[in-house]
Amino acid sequence: MKRKDVRNSHFPIVIFLVTFLIILLVGGIHTGIITFFDENVWGRSLSGIAKTTIVICYWLLIAGGFTFFTAWQIRKAYEIPMKELAKATDAVAHGDFSVYVAPLHTPENLDYLDIMIMDFNKMVEELGSVETLKTEFFSNVSHEMKTPMAVISNEAQLLLAEGGLSAKQQESVREILAYTRKMSDLITNILKMNRLEKQKIQPDRVTYDVCEQCCNCVVQFEEKWEEKQIELEVDMEDRVYIEADPTLMELVWNNLLSNAVKFTDPGGKITIKEMSDERDVAISIMDTGCGMDETTMNHIFDKFYQGDTSHATEGNGLGMALVLRILQLSDGDITVKSTEGVGSTFVVTLPKLSNNTLHDFKKSKNIF
Repeated sequence: MKRKDVRNSHFPIVIFLVTFLIILLVGGIHTGIITFFDENVWGRSLSGIAKTTIVICYWLLIAGGFTFFTAWQIRKAYEIPMKELAKATDAVAHGDFSVYVAPLHTPENLDYLDIMIMDFNKMVEELGSVETLKTEFFSNVSHEMKTPMAVISNEAQLLLAEGGLSAKQQESVREILAYTRKMSDLITNILKMNRLEKQKIQPDRVTYDVCEQCCNCVVQFEEKWEEKQIELEVDMEDRVYIEADPTLMELVWNNLLSNAVKFTDPGGKITIKEMSDERDVAISIMDTGCGMDETTMNHIFDKFYQGDTSHATEGNGLGMALVLRILQLSDGDITVKSTEGVGSTFVVTLPKLSNNTLHDFKKSKNIF
């Protein structure tokens, strides 16, 4: 449909004509009431106060009815469609390009609000196509790069193993190995992110003790925190059971702990605290590192975003995006609080196993 064929007004002329006639009608009825009071015997017998009260009640009824009618028209014509559009816009802003908003009118009766909705749908479709192309490109390139990266890494390791290299040559080969490992990690994370976004990885939910898992992950970083002389404080319950995919959740804890160790200066402190109620379990990881400014916090979960460029060589900007996606698939949530120069706190919230389910699980495992 051409833009010139679109109705200029969102309200059809019929509504204006009906409103005009109704106003004329209620005005005529008012005149009729006054005439009735003046000419009818029953009307003349009423006091002035009674006549005034009847007229006021009449206009209150008319004003209330007209107000509700106007509010209903505004709600139907503007509020409901705009709320649907706002909801769809929020979904697109969070990466969902499958949303669709239905136009309000049939093709022959389109107005400019319908055109705006149709343009929005077209924009979302185009964004979805671009996102799909980008994802497929990263996936294909990552697959193609895995083999040459493995070859380069193997050859570099052979060079070191055979010996005969000068100190400078050995340093260069070790640097090659370090960057091939970084590239391999990047490729692995891209492929994981791609599979998670396309939901090719379905969480294999099992019941397990999340406190035990966190402690095991903490132990894996023992060498690193001792090397930086970081003070570690852990405050957890003996056991807290959740239903989630332990393999995916291990990626969450490892990424958060890795960042805490990486961004905490030597001699700093990392605090890991767990709290739970009847419904949820919350695990916070707090560090006394460099912290983040507001811009970095707003983009911390964006893919390939690295706020602290001084540590850019130690990551690839996909870790936090992976964390967020895994928690979304696990019905969990993550929040972050940070102050520049003071430190950051990440809080992961997960649904706790219900008492009945936990009782059945313990009974099956003889855990009492």
